[in-house]
Amino acid sequence: MNQLELLGTINRESSLTEVQEYVAKVLEARGFADEPITDSMLMFLEEAGELAKAVRKSATTMSVDVDRLENYDTVDSEVADVFIVLLAICNQFGINLFDALKAKETKNCGRNWSFER
Repeated sequence: MNQLELLGTINRESSLTEVQEYVAKVLEARGFADEPITDSMLMFLEEAGELAKAVRKSATTMSVDVDRLENYDTVDSEVADVFIVLLAICNQFGINLFDALKAKETKNCGRNWSFER
């Protein structure tokens, strides 16, 4: 199955688990299935940095290098990149992100979330 056919297997009604399975298949099709975890983690950090640049460009008054403006992608595009790499890391560790999220939020529901300002 090619990448476009794989993309057709997910839609707005797809579960998080189905999206995670899609990412595993598409990364295999792209030749990234056997990346070392260290490479995936570095890619995650790089993508997070690109997300920070996109947020800075879109949501702050901070200056950006106008000569390199074409290098700054949109926030939604960079969020998607971060999510894809995060799911790849989950797959490398055999973590179902939905299950991990549910377990973590179950713990968080028992925490006291008071903050002093």
